[in-house]
Amino acid sequence: MLSENEWKERLTPFQYYILREKGTERAFTGKYDKFYEEGIYYSAATGQPLFNSKAKFNSGTGWPSFYEPISSNAVILKEDNSLFMRRVEVLDSSSGSHLGHVFDDGPPPTGLRYCINSASLIFVPEGEEPPPIVKEYLRKYRK
Repeated sequence: MLSENEWKERLTPFQYYILREKGTERAFTGKYDKFYEEGIYYSAATGQPLFNSKAKFNSGTGWPSFYEPISSNAVILKEDNSLFMRRVEVLDSSSGSHLGHVFDDGPPPTGLRYCINSASLIFVPEGEEPPPIVKEYLRKYRK
């Protein structure tokens, strides 16, 4: 596990705010909100695969939204009672980094809406070479 200083070296200041300080992007400002290319979304913190573009939909909320993660063990769900609200936080399962929140107002087949900050994601188009952080994750965990 990285120290907070190591996280600060690895991430941009804005990514650090989102991923490590549980920040939230302003609605409609993230680069993946209205983005619908085919490919895989990875964690900007660890390179772990998180979401397939096939599960992405336009929720109209201003954040990238998915109806399911790429696998059941890609994310951890944790109760979040901050800001006087009751929500469920979505975390990267390999680092515990904050990705966003999940709500029960999504489309079939799950009825869920994983509302994710663009800054917490790295998108790799289908058939393209992944960046070094993704290669590092795959080398480490897919033996």
